[in-house]
Amino acid sequence: MSEQPESALPPSGFEAAWCGTDLGTYRACRYTYEHYSLESLPPLDSHQFEGTYRWLGGVGDPIPRQVVKLNSLEKALSARGLTLPRDFVTFQTSENLHGSLDDVSVTGCWTNISEPLPSPVEPGAFLVRFFQDQQDCVIWYLYLRPTSETFVVYSDIDYEYAYEARRDGEETQTDLENAEEHRAAILWCAPSFEEFAHRFWVENRLWHAVNGNDLPRLEPQLQDYLNHYAPPGALT
Repeated sequence: MSEQPESALPPSGFEAAWCGTDLGTYRACRYTYEHYSLESLPPLDSHQFEGTYRWLGGVGDPIPRQVVKLNSLEKALSARGLTLPRDFVTFQTSENLHGSLDDVSVTGCWTNISEPLPSPVEPGAFLVRFFQDQQDCVIWYLYLRPTSETFVVYSDIDYEYAYEARRDGEETQTDLENAEEHRAAILWCAPSFEEFAHRFWVENRLWHAVNGNDLPRLEPQLQDYLNHYAPPGALT
């Protein structure tokens, strides 16, 4: 297995893991989701992540309502000295791409983009929720730093709800002032949105294949991914 490129390594101060489901008998999962170490995952070819999404059929026509929504979010972030990554904007505004992760999710995850949410662990940094489990078991965020560094994290904490509850004076189990608690609750999982989207798309399609006895018709990139967990002859 090849070494992770430096850009794929988690930033200092963040624990790293991948939150995913089982892959049938090829990868076990004790509950709905499991936290898998990055070292245990099949490596991805970082050269394919150019923001064009060729692995998903390429970019389609823009969706006007999504363009308006993302422009509004970009304006709100710009006022804080932050910018959205281009691969994220492309995905969320393209007719061919938007909703692709919702469609393939085996656990009912759905796209739900939030306003900028202050990071509870780092002054000047912000979170933008973009994807969540239907029962809020796990929520994925863009993590935006003033240095222009952006990566994907996940947590079981709904930070939009936590900040709204604090604003409204409601009691919650989340202490937003406890940075140590949130360092443990926010896990790094991908160096870019496109890499997150690719791994999520591949794994969820594989779930359908291994649980639907559809392995003989796997596309080469999906078969290569599954071969990481089993000898090549095991797929026949």
